Amino acid sequence: MITAMRDPIKADIAMTDAQFGLLTSVFLWVYGIFSPLGGFLADRFSRRLVIIGSLMTWSLVTWLTGRMHSLESLLLARACMGLSEACYIPAALALIADYHPISTRSTATGVHMTGIYTGAALGGIGGVIAEHYGWRSGFQWFGAFGVAYAIMLFLTLRDCEHTRHENSIKNIVLRDALSGIFSERAFIWLLAANACFGIANWGINGWLPTYLRDHFKLGLGSAGMTATGYIQVASFIGVLVGGAWADKWIRKQTNAHSLVPAFGFCIVAPCLYFSIKNESLVIAVCGLIIYGIGRGFFDANLMPSLRRVVNERYSATGYGILNLISVSVGGALIYLGGVIKDAGIDLVVVFKISSLALLLCGILLLMVRAKSGLKATLPTS
Repeated sequence: MITAMRDPIKADIAMTDAQFGLLTSVFLWVYGIFSPLGGFLADRFSRRLVIIGSLMTWSLVTWLTGRMHSLESLLLARACMGLSEACYIPAALALIADYHPISTRSTATGVHMTGIYTGAALGGIGGVIAEHYGWRSGFQWFGAFGVAYAIMLFLTLRDCEHTRHENSIKNIVLRDALSGIFSERAFIWLLAANACFGIANWGINGWLPTYLRDHFKLGLGSAGMTATGYIQVASFIGVLVGGAWADKWIRKQTNAHSLVPAFGFCIVAPCLYFSIKNESLVIAVCGLIIYGIGRGFFDANLMPSLRRVVNERYSATGYGILNLISVSVGGALIYLGGVIKDAGIDLVVVFKISSLALLLCGILLLMVRAKSGLKATLPTS
């Protein structure tokens, strides 16, 4: 929501474009720094409790964001948001992978990601809410809803029995987890690919509404919905197709979970590069749709790819490390976008950088090879 509310937030709280970019960068940096810790907590303790605690905390912080009245307090709220959200994704995707064998893992991950895409698409309504009710209302409404949903999850969500049994037998030590993760060469390739994806994804997310307003003279609400709606709907399709494709192909190709997004990005990168620099809104939207499909391929297969190259008991920690790199470099590009805009340089530069990063991501994913001997199905119990 916050990127779709740029103008009313800046009108209410004085800040430069670089400082506005910093609101997202601070969130991403804190989120990235604490993601490995959040992942380790999910590997070491109950994934269920980590998920519920994360959701409850970030919902409270979302509500509080709407009550901040200075740049410093808004930055603090965004930092707290990053800290609370750092625990969710590693725990959630690890829990899903615990329940699913390799033949359904990407599809299950993809279905989960459709929820995230739906929320991101609805986030574009932040511009509409800001126009009619003020920018603070959206944060307060969604924060209250999140608190209620966290209570419901407390009553319904359960850990996977076999994972809970394994953790009760042998506690995971952070040093051993890190050693086991970084000893795998394939993880290094995956880490580098995720860094490139982070540059592209967060650069696009952070500055697309502003770019659309500047280049195509869209209103606040229209820019917000265009920036989120088309990409999220396309990603919704891509994550389901990419997940199902990888799960079907994995029976013949052991590296299918990394090859599917690799092929996708090698096609997406040039399409995005040439479409976004065009003066036609229709062509630009087509490029964003193609990007959304490729992003869906990647999101559906990142955790399944990770589970093929590191010990599954360390998968949440490993995913947290991937998040750390992705959002750290992504946050840097968002801040750089603000510096570029303050300097009067066209924001199209950010999208050119993002396109090249996606191409490099696709090439690096071709280097990821599944490790032999890792368990591919759930143990019987």
